[in-house]
Amino acid sequence: MRAAFITQLGSPDVIRYGELPPPVPGPNDVLVDVEVTAVNHVDGFVRSGAWRTPLAFPFVIGRDLVGTVAAVGPGAPGFRPGDRVWCNSLGHDGRQGAAAEQAVVAAGRLYHLPEGTDPVAAVALAHPAATAHLALFAHGRLRAGETVAVLGAGGNVGGAIVTMAARAGARVIAVASGRDEEYVRSLGADEVVDYRHSDVAGRIRAAAPAGVDLHVDTSGRNDLDTAVDLLASRGRLVLLAGLRTRPVLPVGPLYLMDRSVHGFAISHADTAQLAGAARGINGLLASGHLRPRATEVLPLSEAADAHRRLDEGKVRGKLVLGVRR
Repeated sequence: MRAAFITQLGSPDVIRYGELPPPVPGPNDVLVDVEVTAVNHVDGFVRSGAWRTPLAFPFVIGRDLVGTVAAVGPGAPGFRPGDRVWCNSLGHDGRQGAAAEQAVVAAGRLYHLPEGTDPVAAVALAHPAATAHLALFAHGRLRAGETVAVLGAGGNVGGAIVTMAARAGARVIAVASGRDEEYVRSLGADEVVDYRHSDVAGRIRAAAPAGVDLHVDTSGRNDLDTAVDLLASRGRLVLLAGLRTRPVLPVGPLYLMDRSVHGFAISHADTAQLAGAARGINGLLASGHLRPRATEVLPLSEAADAHRRLDEGKVRGKLVLGVRR
């Protein structure tokens, strides 16, 4: 089968495109004919070694896929050949990736694709939407009526957070580029603050005088001193980006107001958490409330160039690799 893979850690230049033996599913696995796969920053972390995880070379890159079930192991109930499916947790922790004509997925990590869903849209949303769901509900413990501040609201994860928070009955303060105001309002944001404003924190305080209940910075700047000061009593700060940031932690304001900081990486999410996120995502996909802002589809053979562009910050929206035409 054709695949995008690496035989060593390194820059995008180590990515090769060529033939590999097809994967063999185990008894609890599902063999999937891959249609499309997405390119994420975390894929670059795995490829480069910035995210340390068990790998077996040659290693197929990529975590997300949409495809069709080709074969089902006896211990993988609920799936049958021909089912349209998606997954967002391959390519790390000893699992081979999704950037190939076929992939093996453990049954507990595979989800049915809602009927009529565009596969490119679904694979583009798989990682950011799951990250958003876990940030809001598993780690942020969001409740209806609370106020959420979302930094980087115009991005892939940020936009999904705005959508999900608004649909869950929260009041959303979105921090984004001024040119993205109309877009984030269309997702459900109640207030929009231009991140270039000279006093972003002041604008957030004016919009939420009692503080925000949940603060999520998808941009990865992680100014904890400012963020903690913006929290309401018992407010939560969720960290999910900024691998190399080393901010100062304001301990006093945290414990005096029962505030808390929660960090998480989606790659550590267990199958139950991912399945819960998938149920929420499928509902929003089926209803049309969750959609990617922009996608660009490249052939699988251009995986190295896709990684290069992502590393260089030259991607707006989401890059998708088409595997089967």
